[in-house]
Amino acid sequence: MITRHLLLLTAAIAVIGANSLALSPIAAAVAVSFPGRSAADVVTAAALYGLATAGSALLLASMSDRIGAERALGRALLMLAVSLGCAALSPALWVLIAAQTLAGLAAGVALPAIYTLTAQVAAKGRESQTLSFVLTGWTLSLVVGVGLAALLADLLHWRAVFSLLALAAVGLALGISRCHDWGVSAVGEAPSSSLKALRTPGIHSVLLNVAAYMTAFYGLYTYLGPHLGEVLQRPTSFAGLAIAVYGLGFGVAAPLGRLVDRYGATAAACVTFAGLMLVYLGLMATATLPMALVALCLVWGVANHLGLNLLMRQLAEINPAQRGAIMGLYSAITYLCMFTGALLYRPIFAHFGFATCAWASAMLVLPALGWALGQWRRKQSELRCRPEA
Repeated sequence: MITRHLLLLTAAIAVIGANSLALSPIAAAVAVSFPGRSAADVVTAAALYGLATAGSALLLASMSDRIGAERALGRALLMLAVSLGCAALSPALWVLIAAQTLAGLAAGVALPAIYTLTAQVAAKGRESQTLSFVLTGWTLSLVVGVGLAALLADLLHWRAVFSLLALAAVGLALGISRCHDWGVSAVGEAPSSSLKALRTPGIHSVLLNVAAYMTAFYGLYTYLGPHLGEVLQRPTSFAGLAIAVYGLGFGVAAPLGRLVDRYGATAAACVTFAGLMLVYLGLMATATLPMALVALCLVWGVANHLGLNLLMRQLAEINPAQRGAIMGLYSAITYLCMFTGALLYRPIFAHFGFATCAWASAMLVLPALGWALGQWRRKQSELRCRPEA
């Protein structure tokens, strides 16, 4: 059942995601407002946003465990609104960069709080289905947010983009503060930072899988556009189509979360990670076929949604009392892998091409598949050893 809580959480992800993704397509328009600056200079703001988000997720996300995830999210959204308002009014590029850095600090608190609240409000037996619905906020930001940002920049001004996002953040903060019954958070000793949550038993293997998984995605995703444009000589709009198709696949996968709840996360993980490896190998095999690449982007989006769902669910269930801090680790790793993936894949793309990048991504999914198979075998062994009633 779709509730007001879930709609607010999904919208919050959409606004945060739209801000993180919108700057790239409007960078040239932004640069025109600052004489002597280029689009590359403007993209610096996006880089610092990502680093600030990672740092904030490590050091501040545990606030959700201390003051309550709904309070942490409300305050973070207000902080995001202020930073976006400053971005809209920025008289110089350094102000825009500083505003986006502040927005990153807010996002580093908001995202773990959203994932924590999703786990709190999820009905028993519908955890994956609930998480899948909230994750569609990323689809909205990718498909709707980026397109709307480009349209507003063309029709009005790039400052209208940040103004609209700031107003949306204020509205969401008010909606969350007036919405009650966010579920009961687990009682326990909250760590002062997400780093202390690294002591939680069983967390290291899952975080290593998250790091490999995210590096595989961002490394390949970063060079999909350059491959289509520079190597295959397709127009920019074609690369945009590929990204939109991926986002559509990511969103279409939301109803599949109920299958995870029905058949169990362990069995679903084995199928999902094996399927994702096949998708990456398929992208490798069709690297010279533009239309086949676009078609596979749809399947890529579906598989990636399910994989993220499973990894995040595993993290959320490790220790509910430190859920905010643990999801802070997840967010920090995600944003760090956004940069390390692009950095590590650059020489691979330059010297060996997109197909080899896809093969590398398939290999990086292997640890997650091995972990899932290990969990499945352990579960089967427990069932065999269980005495008959």
